Amino acid sequence: MPNTPRSQTSIEVYVRLLGEGTTVYRPTRAVQVSSGAVKLLAPKNFDPSDEQWEFAPGSVVRVERRVLSGGEALVAVGLPDGSP
Repeated sequence: MPNTPRSQTSIEVYVRLLGEGTTVYRPTRAVQVSSGAVKLLAPKNFDPSDEQWEFAPGSVVRVERRVLSGGEALVAVGLPDGSP
């Protein structure tokens, strides 16, 4: 998988899209960097001029389990504690 170190397995994380008029989440892949924090990976078709993510690909974010329309999922919710 591109952008993923061989020693790490990617997981699915949902990122909120901004400017959509309603709450919309985009699934993407991420790798765990610590307990409760992941680094978001950019999908092959990512176009920053087409959609604005709350947290950009490459960001390290905190994740929480939340219930979305499709069921329970990991959602990016903020920067890790101690981040500027």
